[in-house]
Amino acid sequence: MSDSKKLLLLGSGELGKELVIAAQRLGQTVVAVDSYDGAPAQQVAQAREVISMLDGAALDAVVAKHRPDLVVPEIEAIRTERLHEYERAGIQVVPSARAANFTMNRRAIRDLAARDLGLRTARYAYAASLEEFRAAVGRVGLPCVVKPLMSSSGKGQSVVREEAGIAAAWDYALRGTRGDLREVIVEEFISFQSEITLLTVTQKSGETLFCPPIGHRQERGDYQESWQPHPMPERLLASAREMADQVTRSLGGAGLWGVEFFLGEDEVWFSELSPRPHDTGMVTLAGTQNLTEFELHLRAILGLPIPEIVLERAGASAVILASRDGLPEVRGLADALARPRTDVRIFGKPVTRPHRRMGVALAWDEPGADVRALVERARATAARVSVDPR
Repeated sequence: MSDSKKLLLLGSGELGKELVIAAQRLGQTVVAVDSYDGAPAQQVAQAREVISMLDGAALDAVVAKHRPDLVVPEIEAIRTERLHEYERAGIQVVPSARAANFTMNRRAIRDLAARDLGLRTARYAYAASLEEFRAAVGRVGLPCVVKPLMSSSGKGQSVVREEAGIAAAWDYALRGTRGDLREVIVEEFISFQSEITLLTVTQKSGETLFCPPIGHRQERGDYQESWQPHPMPERLLASAREMADQVTRSLGGAGLWGVEFFLGEDEVWFSELSPRPHDTGMVTLAGTQNLTEFELHLRAILGLPIPEIVLERAGASAVILASRDGLPEVRGLADALARPRTDVRIFGKPVTRPHRRMGVALAWDEPGADVRALVERARATAARVSVDPR
């Protein structure tokens, strides 16, 4: 059997771009699909398609045209019910059609975690209208966190602290939703000490593996900095690993998952899960591990061996954001890269808009280095780079 496979990548952003690079290094072929031409992953893939992935007929046509061995969803806005058909036709869906359908919708994954598996989560309620939303906020209590059931990168997410902000939060959530699902989840506001992503690797054959925990900070619901490793008590890490194993085992399939948790002083709560490389995991591009999250994902979905995951050094990442609309121009690279043990990745997005993630700055040091200092170094590096219209 040939080791050369054709991957159909559904969603071609910066995470997909790194996956394509990893795939080409192992001799794989990738067709990168997105709703606009020139998306980051399309710039490095062997072929591209531009369609709305919410159009089931268009999605079917692309699958029929390219006849991929694997369908690899990288975004939420996909007509995911079609994935079951592809799986029945013998195409491998990553990590599985069941997983893709569950995790593209916050209702499905939260009910699985809290109700079916009994994992510790924040209290929550759903709403499909402003009237239902007001009632849900009343049941959960203020302050609370509001998220569209289908979104990514923090779009539409906000914190409601007083009744006067309820209507604005509802409107903001609907503007941030992806696809045609007009429903939100209202979550209890947990007073946590930190948030982590536990990158979890499920394999076709072999045990489930865990990367060292990644800490991260968010603004507007989107990550701003991440660092690895995040220090935490072994007892809480063991609890997080157990919960990650439970939920990924229930969903099935092979691949890398970004499983998010809230950490308290003595407790850990399951928050969310993505069945693909995670934005906070871009810190692994700093060489923190022997294999980046993208290399791990690729090996897992291809069924290739992963002998071990080893922490090689401490690292941090900080996002480079655009500030206004227009065509990007990169400036400041020489100043940014003059500092030792730093690097920059520019994603190649063709247009800018306020707060759009255009790149990431990386910093690293020896395994025992102070990650707080590395975050500051990554942040200072990012501040020296501009990816904005002139």
